[in-house]
Amino acid sequence: MKKTEIDTLIDSYFKWLKENTSSKIINDTWSEITTPYLDRHNDCLQIYAKKEGDKIILSDDGYIIDDLKTCGCYLDSPRRKEILNTTLRGFGVLLDDNQLIVKTLAENFPQKKHDLIQAMLAVNDLFYLSKPQVQNLFFDDVVAWFDKNDIRYVQKVKFSGKTGFDNMFDFSIPKSRKYSERLVQTITNPSKENSMNLVFKWIDTKDERPAESVLFAMLNDSEKAIASQVNEAFSNYGINVVPWSEKEKFVEKLAS
Repeated sequence: MKKTEIDTLIDSYFKWLKENTSSKIINDTWSEITTPYLDRHNDCLQIYAKKEGDKIILSDDGYIIDDLKTCGCYLDSPRRKEILNTTLRGFGVLLDDNQLIVKTLAENFPQKKHDLIQAMLAVNDLFYLSKPQVQNLFFDDVVAWFDKNDIRYVQKVKFSGKTGFDNMFDFSIPKSRKYSERLVQTITNPSKENSMNLVFKWIDTKDERPAESVLFAMLNDSEKAIASQVNEAFSNYGINVVPWSEKEKFVEKLAS
């Protein structure tokens, strides 16, 4: 894609974000911010903000963890606690009595708001661990497959995007003599919402990486087929789709 096309896409993304974000004061302390990002129920994520000295406290008011529990997904086993804590640390988010919280100065508010929303989406996706047939995390399956095929990688890498926001990807595979830098993102539940979140992240990051960098979306299709609209969205933005059932076709591109 040309630079002008990327700039236009980023501008349209910002316009969409602004037009679909609203706020209201709910009491003398807290304000409610409604975002256009959707959880798995297709409800808009809401966060809450209050001033505390020279800092701003941002919280999900316990919504994400409480919703997981209501739906039968408990994160109280040692392994699931480890997954939750690792996820939150990656975004710099704290867990306080089931609330996801960040504290920030006013000048860092945009980045920290972005981090909290991304953490809420990531933890929300842990719901799919509650299904009995899911014996291992999809992420762990991918790590094991990488190791089996001698694919070199760095886990959980952050890159600053054109917007100035940090974006996290599951894996980075260094450039080789044959291939350019490759980023890999795993998606346990390849829904339309999750695919668009990755598209926005890639649009923001692409121009800040080496010119030939590519992104692979590794999608879990073990329980259901990948929807055509998901494949189309990734194709339109030059993202390589790797269905888990067809992963062996991509060994050479990732390992070389």
